[in-house]
Amino acid sequence: MILTWLYAPGDRPAVVAKALGCGADAVIVDLEDAVAASRKEYARAATVELLAERPAVPVHVRVNALDSPWGGADLSALAGLRGLAGLRLPKVSAPEQIAAAADRAGGVGLYALLESALGVERAYAIARAHPALCGLSLGEADLRADLAVGAEEGLDWCRSRVVVAARAAGLAPPAQSVFPDIRDTEALAASCARGRSLGFLGRAAIHPRQLPVIERAYLPAPEDVDAALEVLSAARAAPGALALPDGRFVDPAVVASAHRTLALAARTRTLP
Repeated sequence: MILTWLYAPGDRPAVVAKALGCGADAVIVDLEDAVAASRKEYARAATVELLAERPAVPVHVRVNALDSPWGGADLSALAGLRGLAGLRLPKVSAPEQIAAAADRAGGVGLYALLESALGVERAYAIARAHPALCGLSLGEADLRADLAVGAEEGLDWCRSRVVVAARAAGLAPPAQSVFPDIRDTEALAASCARGRSLGFLGRAAIHPRQLPVIERAYLPAPEDVDAALEVLSAARAAPGALALPDGRFVDPAVVASAHRTLALAARTRTLP
């Protein structure tokens, strides 16, 4: 249950090392947008050195786009490294890109970033493109530019599209895209609450101070945990569909949701 992903620029090894100790569930070393063209080779070499051994925290790498001058070399250099937990593929707009990356990725899990109208339109086909694909997510900065969308709610249809595509393909719920204002934690919390209501699970961050806000937003409240425990207790006592005394209806889907709630709650408390 990864809730927090922290980005760190691949050409700044000291920042990456600090990110590994910030408490994020996973770190994403960025070789793409955070790295200038003149430093791409250095960033790749530094990341290869980092991942020669397995870090204490799972490390994913966002490589450069496959149609860029650096994407293919990124995949070749990273494939098979002991410390690599996953590859993030930017600007995916066709299922063929996933298959091409999988052929060169050495068996590591792939995650597709949809950053254009075409990528969102093909979300389900991309999600089903290859068994190596483990997840989808949006790259909202590029998507906003592509769609000329300004208002926050303007991307809600795209967000729901990706959530549905991931679920339909049997993938984990997507994590939210980064929130660009590292100072406005109240707005971040509100945005996370909106994302959670749309079906997202967790979020990528660009600064350590965002991590506790994201985690709090996605962890269940005590009353949610109590309700989940009640559901599971009732389901054990009387298998099949039933109604609780307060009128809530319990069926297999509700039971599955209760299990997920308790799995999330187990991060921070001991359950009976």
